[in-house]
Amino acid sequence: MVSPLVALTPKVQSAIAAALGDEFRDADPVLRPSQFADVQVNAALALAKKVGMPPREVAARIVDALDLDGVCDTVEVSGPGFINLTFADAWLASLLQDVEADERNGVPLQQSENIPIDYSAPNVAKEMHVGHLRTTIVGDSLARTLEHLGHNVIRQNHIGDWGTPFGMLIEHLLEVGEDSPEAELLVTNPNAFYQAARTKFDTAEKAEPHGSAGDFDVRSRARVVKLQAGDPETLKHWHDLVGMSKAYFNKVYSTLGVTLTDDDLAGESTYNDHLAAICDELESKGLATMSDGALCVFLEGYTGREGKPVPLIIRKSDGGYNYGTTDLATIRYRVSTLGAHRVLYVVGAPQALHFSMVWETARRAGWLPDDVKPVHVQIGNVLGEDRKILRTRSGASLRLMALLEEAVDKAQALIDANRPDLDDATRATIARQIGIGAVKYADLSVAHDSEYVFDLDRMVALTGNTGPYLQYVVARIRSIFRQVGLDPTAQHAPLLLGETHERALGLHLLGFGDVVAEVGATYEPHRLAAYLFELAQAFSAFYENCPVLKAERDEVKESRLTLCALTLRVMTSGLDMLGLESPDQM
Repeated sequence: MVSPLVALTPKVQSAIAAALGDEFRDADPVLRPSQFADVQVNAALALAKKVGMPPREVAARIVDALDLDGVCDTVEVSGPGFINLTFADAWLASLLQDVEADERNGVPLQQSENIPIDYSAPNVAKEMHVGHLRTTIVGDSLARTLEHLGHNVIRQNHIGDWGTPFGMLIEHLLEVGEDSPEAELLVTNPNAFYQAARTKFDTAEKAEPHGSAGDFDVRSRARVVKLQAGDPETLKHWHDLVGMSKAYFNKVYSTLGVTLTDDDLAGESTYNDHLAAICDELESKGLATMSDGALCVFLEGYTGREGKPVPLIIRKSDGGYNYGTTDLATIRYRVSTLGAHRVLYVVGAPQALHFSMVWETARRAGWLPDDVKPVHVQIGNVLGEDRKILRTRSGASLRLMALLEEAVDKAQALIDANRPDLDDATRATIARQIGIGAVKYADLSVAHDSEYVFDLDRMVALTGNTGPYLQYVVARIRSIFRQVGLDPTAQHAPLLLGETHERALGLHLLGFGDVVAEVGATYEPHRLAAYLFELAQAFSAFYENCPVLKAERDEVKESRLTLCALTLRVMTSGLDMLGLESPDQM
């Protein structure tokens, strides 16, 4: 099963070889969309200099050698040497019939690879904020898409669950009591719990006289030592702290509709026992040296101001470890234990230099073979109307749950106004699907490394390039089948593409497999979002111009119902890969 462009490529390459010589058999045919035809062959312009002929003459020779009987109705040279091709309706219909008969809707099943994906990564005892939104949503969409392509995706939620603050947090938990209302904040409002512990710590540190064993800051530091030494009682309290935070994480993930579970947690603590060995091995291999009391890796080409080398610090002067050490441990684990073929890190763009240094160090240490590719899927910022990083009016990071709740409230107002005929429970379900879908689609419809302005009113709109518009198209198709009492999954009539808008919809449906494969190769979900928006537009134009239930002939009606059913399948499959739900009605 192939798309039109894939089917066309070898035919054009054969014509180029026949026209210009066998040495050009592998030349790129340069197939591009055209406003004058279904596709444009631009190879003549690229090859003209190499063969010493005018582009139009090259194009004419290629056309003379083209064998497109049954494939194209018209083939013509235009402009300086473009070749415009218009496909035969019957050929397009036969390709589309193959897609319609395929339960994967034309999406290729690729040779399976092990692909760990590092995404979301919140901190224990801290509330997730809007900065966690994009890494969570983009990472989850990539996980879904790569799984759909046949890969073994290993989700890695690298939560911050280790380090100095945990002494302070454990002591605060013990003081307030694990069954107290204050402890419950770890599930409902983690920031409040963290800030109470931090205030207590800072107050104790400044108090006079200072240094007695009863001081909160002294006990917190002692608790860190116990934690790092593996003291059983302290570890129990740490597990309790992490457990309550997991309940909070899962509440957010459930609201967002992402696929992360407790089984995917692989936080900093996972690698704690390996960090000393990481440092010892790098030092023994001559890759790490002491500098101002810290153990560092210096890599050629990494310089800062005034040309001074930038170190990758793997053990601090106080003997502690940091992100560099942990990230080296993660890449070694993901290659040696998880058997990774590729590793994706869906992390903020400012971490690019850090990851580059970590991966080069890992390659030099022999932990990252040349045939394993780490990829930094760089995440840009979410901006407010002032085009600065989105925050509350007080300047604090915007709580993610508060943002999601506001989105659902906006959608609720919209659905309450438009569908008073539905019962309260149904409207609430649709409001959640629309509100969360609107936030996710707004994020996924722009390149992951770019910034975008957060505008809830625009996001929940039922028109324009929004999640609700795509969801509305799905609901509209389901409504067609409800009207006639048919099951869309049982609709498999022969396809006819006689009308312009039927043909345009069919041609767009044929591109689904190529787009999904492209997302899997480029890690850019916005390409799928753009495809689905264009498909929704193509379906809307078809629906307005081609009567479905009132078609003049039965075979045309059945064909159009099959086109509707296939569009529904492709839309719901694509939305699922983006992580959006498909409401039954809106």
